[in-house]
Amino acid sequence: MAGGTFLAVPDEATAEGASPSSRVSLTVNGTRRTVTVDNRTSLLDLLREHLGLTGSKKGCNAGACGACTVLVDGHRVNSCLTLAVRLEGAEVTTVEGLADGDRLHPLQQAFIDEDAFQCGYCTPGQIVSGVGCIQEGHTGSPEEIREWMSGNICRCGCYVKIVRAVEQTAGRK
Repeated sequence: MAGGTFLAVPDEATAEGASPSSRVSLTVNGTRRTVTVDNRTSLLDLLREHLGLTGSKKGCNAGACGACTVLVDGHRVNSCLTLAVRLEGAEVTTVEGLADGDRLHPLQQAFIDEDAFQCGYCTPGQIVSGVGCIQEGHTGSPEEIREWMSGNICRCGCYVKIVRAVEQTAGRK
């Protein structure tokens, strides 16, 4: 997260008593974006409401379900708990940014192959978290995958198939 520093520049509206806002520049799915947001705006709300990237879901909005998982500088984060203004200069990857044009990311394809979703609400967060899990090298066993993916909840109970999809993709690496 850009060294953990707060580099946002306050907007002029602050002096008039309005909610303080800041400009933040970050790269989202390979595209540099600069936006002005209320300082209380979460990364999730920035993605969904300001940038129109609705893949990340607002499940619990408290960091307990993982439906909002994205990668920030290659690390998994709950975007509902991350303030957008703290991400000056960061690289954010959402589920929309995993595919290469029309070619799905191998884990996205594995979710289809393994039928690793039911209602689909948690699927974007599960996939992004699975990509992070693979990149971090936490795929040595189904137990390890389950442990490192434990922050992502599937209310439909597709855990066995989700683990299989992560295993399948990790085997391709």
